[in-house]
Amino acid sequence: MRFEIMRLDDVDGTAVDSTVVDAASVNRIVQQAAAVGQRLWIRPADTSAS
Repeated sequence: MRFEIMRLDDVDGTAVDSTVVDAASVNRIVQQAAAVGQRLWIRPADTSAS
C-alpha cells in the first residue's frame, strides 16, 4: 500500500509539499518528523490513477 505524506506549515497548517511512499517508509518519515517537531498529514494514496 502507498501513502501520501504532506508536510504542514507550522503557522496555518496548510500543506507545504507532499510525497507518495510505500508503507515501509512511513515509519522512518514519521520518526524524522517527530525528531524536529514537524507536522504531517498522512493518508492512503489515490490508486485510481495507476
